[in-house]
Amino acid sequence: MRKQPLDPTARRPRLVIPALPRRRPPRTAFLIVLAALVLGACGVGTGARQTSLRLLITEDFGTVRLQELDGPESTASDTVMRLLQRNADVETRSGGGFVQSIDGRAGGRQDGRPYDWFFYVNGVETEQGASAVKVRPSDRIWWDRHDGGVTQRIPAVIGSFPEPFVHGYDGDRLPTRLECTEPRSRHCVATGERLAEVGVLAGKGGLQTSLSKETNRIIAGVYRAIRNDETVRNLENGPQASGVYARPAPDGRTIAILDGQGRVARTLGPGAGLIAATRFEGGRPVWIVTGTDEAGVLAAADALQEGNLGGKFALGIDDGQAVNVPLVPRRETGTTGPSGG
Repeated sequence: MRKQPLDPTARRPRLVIPALPRRRPPRTAFLIVLAALVLGACGVGTGARQTSLRLLITEDFGTVRLQELDGPESTASDTVMRLLQRNADVETRSGGGFVQSIDGRAGGRQDGRPYDWFFYVNGVETEQGASAVKVRPSDRIWWDRHDGGVTQRIPAVIGSFPEPFVHGYDGDRLPTRLECTEPRSRHCVATGERLAEVGVLAGKGGLQTSLSKETNRIIAGVYRAIRNDETVRNLENGPQASGVYARPAPDGRTIAILDGQGRVARTLGPGAGLIAATRFEGGRPVWIVTGTDEAGVLAAADALQEGNLGGKFALGIDDGQAVNVPLVPRRETGTTGPSGG
């Protein structure tokens, strides 16, 4: 499969795997110091970064972009369904509660596989249907049509970054905590810098699962060092359990990247990184920035930018190049969807 280079338009482009420690930019240093002084070891918070309402419509786990609207037509009373209907040609089923097709691309069977439309608000799969979820002014709404044969549930995705850290989800704006086995390590510092660049002031500390219901957790570290966390370790059980189409080996030396049907499409080795979001036993979504070794975690931390993550379900880094997760062959946007079934 072809590697996809990291987006060159991303803010502050850089090599993914740095050879030398970087000097922290003055503004970033100030933000991190301010966060530490104001919030303390367990303190948390977000900056005042403002974004407008966005609507993204894609296929094949974000591989094919159909519409990307910044400031779509909307009203204050819109639900996710109504917003979609204002901005696309939509057919519904089951009394109007579920989307059957968007702009002529329908759910049903394709090459013997079940396809359907799924949606995410600020990178989080909601517990309610689209007709019941109210849209907020800064939400990022994402609809994707993909193969649902492996799992119907992908609880969280990374493609709406910097959400949910800036404006939250489901009406909650939770504080953010960056958890590392070594809080002073280069990869932990780098992850904190990337968050500060988008206005997210994260408290920093060791792994502490007891805070999972009160904070947005980001866990950063070499995989073998952080797999003691049950949410992280759940990645090893595959997308049926975690919703992530990447499966690290228990020893952390390799990361299997899966295709849309759950088959191993590629195996990443030394220097490889992974950014993913998941959820465990109904808890809050947890982001994981990890790798097979220190270089891999640094690669993942450095890729934690909107231009790199936008429209991705998860992201692998291999030899300085982006690897879509799941790894699905690209199709032209003119491809016709299947008929409803």
